[in-house]
Amino acid sequence: MKNEIELYGKLLDEIKVRLRNAQHKAAISVNAELINLYWDIGKMIYLQQQDHGWGAGITRKLALDLKNELPEEKGFSERNLKFMVQFFKEYSEANSIGKQPVSQLEQVGKQLVSQIPWGHNILLMQKIKSKEVRYRYLQQAIESGWSRDVLAKMIKSDWHKRQGFTISNFKSTLPNLQSTLAQQMLKDPYIFDFLTDTSSAFATRMQSFLKWVCKIIFPSALQTRTSFR
Repeated sequence: MKNEIELYGKLLDEIKVRLRNAQHKAAISVNAELINLYWDIGKMIYLQQQDHGWGAGITRKLALDLKNELPEEKGFSERNLKFMVQFFKEYSEANSIGKQPVSQLEQVGKQLVSQIPWGHNILLMQKIKSKEVRYRYLQQAIESGWSRDVLAKMIKSDWHKRQGFTISNFKSTLPNLQSTLAQQMLKDPYIFDFLTDTSSAFATRMQSFLKWVCKIIFPSALQTRTSFR
């Protein structure tokens, strides 16, 4: 009886670990797709503004129309659309940093920004104007798994001034699955809104599945002990 319960407990723990890892991997992948979507939307708006001379008012109109067409989506406010345009402009400018070729720099930059949540990207754009410094924070946030609050504290304390670094060797790496950064992606409201489609039966089934996953991942203590024979 005791051995059977121990074996079951071990099986449950293994399933929980596997589910956590799968959930974190899924969140990282969805986050990357969301960031790429915001990049593309920012690019589309920016190019139309350049080609047709449209002013900032276009983001206001788009926000209103998107709200009417897709009322369940929460990530397309006028403010957020403006951030998307800024996001594209910030990381597609034709200027070099150090000795890296522009095309290589832009590619590395896009890889890095797609590996942190949207809130992190907004914070970096708002608080750090230097591309050299911003890329260092980007890479360190990924490597150390910084949450948005930790990132904000590091920026406020001028963390980069205490670190010796060069800008010639950026690495592209995925967030650690057990890091606070990866866990924060699971709670990111932009990701939840991105995946929401209440008109889809598939979405309904997925919501039910995710609720079940959460119960497995965050179970209460077992109330009873029973035999499984």
